[in-house]
Amino acid sequence: MTKFADEEATAIRPFHWKFPEEDLTELRRRINATRWPERETVTDASQGVQLAFIQALARYWATDYNWRRCEAQLNSHPQFITEIDGLDIHFIHVRSRHEDAMPLIVTHGWPGSPIEQLKIIDPLTNPTAHGGSASDAFHVVIPSMAGYGFSGKPTTPGWDPARMARAWVQLMKRLGYNRFAAQGGDWGGFVTNLMAQQAPPELIGIHLNFSGAAPPDVAKALQSGGPPPAGLSA
Repeated sequence: MTKFADEEATAIRPFHWKFPEEDLTELRRRINATRWPERETVTDASQGVQLAFIQALARYWATDYNWRRCEAQLNSHPQFITEIDGLDIHFIHVRSRHEDAMPLIVTHGWPGSPIEQLKIIDPLTNPTAHGGSASDAFHVVIPSMAGYGFSGKPTTPGWDPARMARAWVQLMKRLGYNRFAAQGGDWGGFVTNLMAQQAPPELIGIHLNFSGAAPPDVAKALQSGGPPPAGLSA
C-alpha cells in the first residue's frame, strides 16, 4: 500500500446522514400492508406476544414514530467514519470543554446502536451543568459495532468481541488518546470485557452494566435452563 493510500484508509471522515423520504414512505407502506394472523386463543401471553400488542406497535411505527427527530438528534453530535482492520467504523466523538477530562469509549448492546447512549453524552461531557464538577468530565467516544448502524458490514466471519476490542483500542489511539477507560452493556459488555482481558497499556479501567462474571457452573445452568448448582441460597 502506498503512503497516500495508507493515510486515506486511516483518515477520520466527518459523517452526516439524511434518509431519503421515499425510503421512509416505503417502510410505512410495508408496515401498513402487513397481513395479520388470527388472534391467540387465550387472554394472556402464554401463547406468545399477543396480536393486539403487535398491531398497536405496528401502528406506532407507521404513524407516530418520528424518524426525522431521531435523525436530527444524531446529526446534532459530531459523527465520523474511519477504516479499521479493513472495515468502516462509525462513531460519535464529543470532547468535553474540560481539557483534563478522561477519554471514555462506550459500546452499545444487541440489538442496539449509539442511539442508546445519546442521553449520557451531555452529563458526561458537561458535568458541571448537571450538579457535578469538572473532575467528573469525560471525552466521549461511542462507536457502532461492526455490522451495526452506520458501520460497515463484514464480508467474512471473524468480527467477534475480541476483534472489536482490538479495533476500539486502535480507534482511541487514532483519536490521540493514549490513556482511556471503557464502558459497555449487553453485547457491548462482552467487547469491553475483552478489552480488559487483552490488557492494552492505554486502558486504565472498565465499567460494565452487563457482567459475564458468573462461576462456570452457574453460567452453564443459566445457558441450559438446567437446575441450579447445589448449595446456592434462596
